[in-house]
Amino acid sequence: IYGIDDRPPWRQAVPLGFQHVVAMMLGNITPPLLITGALALSGAETTLILQMVLLMAGLATIVQAYPLGPVGGRLPVVMGTSIAFVGAAITIGRTHGLAAVFGACLVASTVEIALGLSIVRVRRLFPPLVTGIVVMLIGLTLIPVGMDYAAGGAGAPDYGSRSNLLIAGLVFLVTLLLNRFGRGLMSYASMLFGVMAGYGLALALGKVDLTPVAAAAWLAAPRPLSLGLELRLSAIVVMAFVYVVSAMETLGDISGTLAAVGRGPTNRELRGGLVADGVMSGLAALFSAFPNTSYSQNVGLVNFTGVASRHVTAISGLLLVGLGVVPKVGALLSTIPAAAIGGGGLIMFAMIFASGLSILHRNVTLDRRTLVILAVAIGLGLGVELRPAVLAQLPDGIRMFVGSGLITGGITALLLNLLLPREPD
Repeated sequence: IYGIDDRPPWRQAVPLGFQHVVAMMLGNITPPLLITGALALSGAETTLILQMVLLMAGLATIVQAYPLGPVGGRLPVVMGTSIAFVGAAITIGRTHGLAAVFGACLVASTVEIALGLSIVRVRRLFPPLVTGIVVMLIGLTLIPVGMDYAAGGAGAPDYGSRSNLLIAGLVFLVTLLLNRFGRGLMSYASMLFGVMAGYGLALALGKVDLTPVAAAAWLAAPRPLSLGLELRLSAIVVMAFVYVVSAMETLGDISGTLAAVGRGPTNRELRGGLVADGVMSGLAALFSAFPNTSYSQNVGLVNFTGVASRHVTAISGLLLVGLGVVPKVGALLSTIPAAAIGGGGLIMFAMIFASGLSILHRNVTLDRRTLVILAVAIGLGLGVELRPAVLAQLPDGIRMFVGSGLITGGITALLLNLLLPREPD
């Protein structure tokens, strides 16, 4: 209906931009809520981080639509906080503190910038086999986190209570039904509507404290380095690989978005998209937010509506920026119970795994070579993730790196794909 450079009338463009915000909202706030919950941050710190992830997602979306020099791909890509960084951020935060997480996110963002600038040479290193395995591992390694949240959060005094399981179950059920039987936005934003249903039930059960919302200000300017910045080499190395994973995700989403206009991406679009991803993720770290990536649910929305205009996604970016300077919004989001996040998160993480499986199904022939790579990468990745005690005797830096199932499995897939001879035709 509208191409990348077309400008729909305002009466259409604004509702379409708002639709993008609704579709990505839960995906944008879930990663920071998982991280802040795991690190037991205060309500004020959580509110600040949520405020900043909204702001930085909006700025990154605007830059993708309207590039600043080489930063941006002139693309209708909606950006948001990446789920791929959750495991690494929790591990680093528990070991070195939150400031080390932001320091690692800042320095390691140069890896994705470098990948973007050399995209022509490095694309062959990430075939669908490697990408599919990495995406599957993102989902698999996060499912235990989702289960903990569905029960009320790891270490919570009411862990596994009937009320928590009821809230998580309602979110799970509403999300599933809307995703399967809903139409249009009801389907694409099914997890958001599911969490809203769970939030309503939590309110009725008296499990929501709205005091932080009343105490929060209406407007506040962003402040750089509010939660500190610390450089740790081991943390930077861990984050560097996760940025490689994020780059794979962005490459896939750019290709999926441009499929809506019947063509593939140019090297210039891929380069600008990845560079913007890296630059804006580094900037996010300076403002106490986590790295960004492109959002697959919004790719689906572009294909569903036929509106591929970058001017529409820029409007969604402006809306996110507006929400990001209102602390009351961040405070309200911080009151969502862990069980509600867990109920939606379980489906989200399982769908990420299914997306990786779909990549393999569409693009990879499962011969003996690929089955070996798949089995070894998934086996080692899940092994170290579910039984971290096997690495207890290793030095801290090495343990942090290989203790991530995503990193161990991803590197295994990458190396085996390069080293194992291919099956003869």
